Amino acid sequence: METKALSINGIPAILWGDQSRKLYLYVHGMGGRKEEAETFAALAVSRGWQVLSVDLPEHGDRKNESGTFNPWHAVPELRQVMEYASAGRDCIALFANSIGAWFSLLAFASSPLDHCLFVSPILNMETLIGNLMRYAGVTEERLEREKVIPIEFGQPLSWEYLTYVRANPITVWDKPTNILYGGQDNLTDRPTVEGFISRFGCELKVMENGEHWFHTPEQLDVLNEWIMEAL
Repeated sequence: METKALSINGIPAILWGDQSRKLYLYVHGMGGRKEEAETFAALAVSRGWQVLSVDLPEHGDRKNESGTFNPWHAVPELRQVMEYASAGRDCIALFANSIGAWFSLLAFASSPLDHCLFVSPILNMETLIGNLMRYAGVTEERLEREKVIPIEFGQPLSWEYLTYVRANPITVWDKPTNILYGGQDNLTDRPTVEGFISRFGCELKVMENGEHWFHTPEQLDVLNEWIMEAL
C-alpha cells in the first residue's frame, strides 16, 4: 500500500493509498498516533478509498508539545485538515475513535460528510467530566476555585475545559453514522450512547463484552468485521 508523509500547516499526516476521489479522514483517540490507521487504511484502500491520518496535539510526532491536547487547539486544526482533505474530492468520510470522535463532532458539524464510523466514541464530555469529578471526590466549587486538579486516573480536571464543554454542546449531527460500542466501556455509559443514536439517527452495534479500547483478538475481529460491513 502506497503511503505519503505530509505536513498540513505543520500537522504531521500520512496519506494512505493511490490517488482517489474518495477519502476517509482518520482521527485517533488519546494515546494514539497517525500510524495506527494502517489496518483501517488497508481495508479502505482495497475498496477504492484513500485514507488521511494525522497526529493530534501532544501525540505521535507531536509528543513533546504541552498544553495543547484540548478542543480549543484540536478543533481548529481538524477543520484545517478537513479543508485540505476536501480539495479535489467527490466523497469525504470520517473514521474517529474515542475522544477523537468528540473533537470531530465539534469540528465537523457543518461539514458535508458522506459517512462516519465512530469506535468507542466520547459523545457527552460534560457527563464524562462529571463522572470523573464524582469518582475523585471533587466538587464543582472546588474545581472553579483551584482551576486544575490532578487525579489518579486520566487527565487532570480543568475548570477551563469544563467551561468550554458547557459553552459548546453537541446540538447538530446530521451525518450518516455507524457506532461500534463495547458493553464494558468505562468512559461512555449505555444511556449516553442510546440517547445519542436516538437523537441523531445513528446505527449502533454493541459488543457486549467489548471494552472502551478494542484490543483483544476477539475484539479486533469484531472491529474489523464491522469496518468491512460499513465500507
